[in-house]
Amino acid sequence: MASTGIKKTALSLAVAGAFAGGVSQAHASAFALIEQSASGLGNAFAGAGAAAEDASTIYYNPAGMSLLPGGIQVSAGLALINLSAKFSDSGSTQTGTPAVPSTQAPLGGTGGNAGGLSAVPNLYLATELAKDWKIGVGISVPFGLKTEYSPDWMGRFQAIKSDIETVNVNPSVAYKVSEDASLGFGLNYQHLHAQLTNAVNFAAATFGATGSAAAANAVAAAGQEGTASVKGGDSAWGYNLGAMFKVAPDTRMGFSYRSSIKYHVTGTVIFSGVPTATLQGISPALAAAFSDGNVNLDIELPASASIAVQHKLDPKWTLLGDVTWTDWSKIKQLVVTRDNGSTLSTTQENFKNTWRIGAGATYRYDDAWSIKMGVAYDQTPVNDTDRTARLPDNNRLWLSAGGQYRLFKDGTLDFGYAHLFIKDAPINQNGGNAFLNGQLVGTYKGSVDIFGAQFAYRF
Repeated sequence: MASTGIKKTALSLAVAGAFAGGVSQAHASAFALIEQSASGLGNAFAGAGAAAEDASTIYYNPAGMSLLPGGIQVSAGLALINLSAKFSDSGSTQTGTPAVPSTQAPLGGTGGNAGGLSAVPNLYLATELAKDWKIGVGISVPFGLKTEYSPDWMGRFQAIKSDIETVNVNPSVAYKVSEDASLGFGLNYQHLHAQLTNAVNFAAATFGATGSAAAANAVAAAGQEGTASVKGGDSAWGYNLGAMFKVAPDTRMGFSYRSSIKYHVTGTVIFSGVPTATLQGISPALAAAFSDGNVNLDIELPASASIAVQHKLDPKWTLLGDVTWTDWSKIKQLVVTRDNGSTLSTTQENFKNTWRIGAGATYRYDDAWSIKMGVAYDQTPVNDTDRTARLPDNNRLWLSAGGQYRLFKDGTLDFGYAHLFIKDAPINQNGGNAFLNGQLVGTYKGSVDIFGAQFAYRF
């Protein structure tokens, strides 16, 4: 039972959970970040795969580079994401058992606002290579999570801090097949880094492993709670491709696909507060369970496919829309192992595939100003049964507005704002062992505000 005792020892890398976070810090289905430009933010990124407004098309559909004017195109942007994620309790229970009081830790509070303000930058460059050929490169952050609860909250044995960062470098090429069709392809070199922490009830784990109330009392007297911290990372390759077609004089369609990316995450687990003196002689297996060491986890981040459309209704109005499918269902469970092959944790996720539907419009007020608006509905892959404290995600509705101002002939400034209404997310979770982790029962209320700005320039 000792290995079970560490089931939530941070590498409960709810990494599907942890690898980013619904009501946490990601806003395009679970922990994917769609905020890869500000030019699309005002339209809720509807039709991004057909818009090709600037060099950020490299991310959404590389074929769009063929539609950019000649010369060098540079685009740099920043999205500020302000998350509110608050848990309300409706019957959570402590770790341990009243029959052995030393195994119980104080229940604690509700954790405060687990969200906060995060910045998501992006940079793109595209240029002409030869007649009908364009090349470019993008640097972006396609997945991410940053949440942190109060260290004494009632769900601390399941999650305290989750901080996931990715950086994606995306060299791309586009070929103009004809005046009405173009194709694009890109490679993605992506690096992922994660830091996850949670509390550990050593007294409960000791009792569970030994069945000895005296041993549990000794551990409790030495300080029954500590923390487990996991840091790890990996780099991997993927690809994206796309096509654009003019299907009518005023209508363009885009098709795009981003491949899945397989990671073999390696890192370390470090325990703090372990009452080593009182553990001596109790169980070598238990002492090994609480030892620092190397860990690893295999995870495949999902593929996605999108169909987008742009239609110029008249000289003033442009309509946009898209449908995006994401292949989350490959993430069934996350198994974290030590280097010796023993299992540190197994977390059930049972993700389902998702759909995102968006619609938007742009109004060209005059030669300098354009006004943008959009709405989108975004499904979560998380089911109510397997929702975790690291990923308390649920479906969300986007409402967006923004604009573009032409600063001068070859320079534009885009800006946008979006508010995400996130459906209340119920949770009833113990990480597979209520004795060690407690039972977290309640509801998450969340919302997101996104502010974005971007400067694009043509040399």
